[in-house]
Amino acid sequence: MISFRSVGKTYPGGTRAVAGVDLEIPTGKLTVFVGPSGCGKTTCLRMINRMVEPSSGSVLIDGVDVRTVDAARLRRGIGYVIQSVGLFPHRTVLDNIATVPVLQGISRRRARVEAAALLDRVGLESSVAHRYPAQLSGGQQQRVGVARALAADPPVLLMDEPFSAVDPVVRTQLQDEMLRLQAELGKTVVFVTHDIDEALRLGDLVVVFAPGGRVAQAAEPATLLASPADDFVAGFIGHDRGYRALSFADAGTLPVRQVPTVDFDAILAVLNGEGSAPAITSRWSLLVDGDHRPQGWLDGDGLRAGRPLRRDDVRLGGTLIRPGGTLRAALDAALSSPSGDGVAVDADGRALGIVPAQAVLDAIERARAAASVASAAGDGPVVGFATQAAEDDAAARRASTAADPAVQEAPR
Repeated sequence: MISFRSVGKTYPGGTRAVAGVDLEIPTGKLTVFVGPSGCGKTTCLRMINRMVEPSSGSVLIDGVDVRTVDAARLRRGIGYVIQSVGLFPHRTVLDNIATVPVLQGISRRRARVEAAALLDRVGLESSVAHRYPAQLSGGQQQRVGVARALAADPPVLLMDEPFSAVDPVVRTQLQDEMLRLQAELGKTVVFVTHDIDEALRLGDLVVVFAPGGRVAQAAEPATLLASPADDFVAGFIGHDRGYRALSFADAGTLPVRQVPTVDFDAILAVLNGEGSAPAITSRWSLLVDGDHRPQGWLDGDGLRAGRPLRRDDVRLGGTLIRPGGTLRAALDAALSSPSGDGVAVDADGRALGIVPAQAVLDAIERARAAASVASAAGDGPVVGFATQAAEDDAAARRASTAADPAVQEAPR
């Protein structure tokens, strides 16, 4: 456990960066520091590995004041990932990852073998092992940075806005990887970001810093959304926190309906002048590949009217309702679908059926009603649309890559 005891930091000239922070960071959890620029979140992070020394108070790891530990030894036992990665440009990927183990006395040969094993863990192909940082994409560099931080198997991992320099798609992929790694390794992670959505998605505990270097609120994501401590926290979270709270509401067992399916390859063949269009009896048909994985939708209006198939009859895109999903994911799947129906898939990505938007809205209303009943019965504070137990279950599902399906499978 990492503890901040009345920690303050004032720089020469009187600039106060941190003001009397008291905080307990739980062991084996991912804690996110979030807040506007200049609020002291990165300063607090760097106090943990003594890159910044506090002006007052103390920072303890498992009850030991970090100032009593040699700085170099302390830092070699704490993983550290920064925004600009900080890879050595003249070293290969393997040698970058092996840096800290070699400093700790492990042979270079053994360190490289262990570094190679880490590549797969952070989602990198073995083919990048002998490349140099300049030969990697931004997302690949960040993964190498995470691997290097994990190479010495540190109990504590510090991450200072590690994903902010990459594009949104890669950022989401890196967040997914971070959740998977944390589920496997159970490190004590302190993660700094200015993005509240990233904080809510990743954090077991979210610490909101306010200007002046004070902690405005420290709480689980669902509690933060349901009960912001003050106007600053409410404003920083944003005005759509009711929708965000759906991320912590279990989708439960949503009713899945059957939908007509059409082979995607057959439709592509027709568009290329080969074969004839299938008989269509409904407005929307789900396009699936040979493994029954959804590829998009076919708008059958024109075909039913006798018009030849056109490319604009094929609608691609739309999110999916995946196993272990939440009501937010289910609603987004329905709203992003041209048919207004979310597509539910199993753990292998095969289509199970559809969930209409109205079914998701009905589930939201049932969850709200259940939360009201639980609150009236005195079962404790309601978090979002779920009780605390449901919140804990949702957090476990977010971190798990092997969760049970959140939808009832319909026969095919």
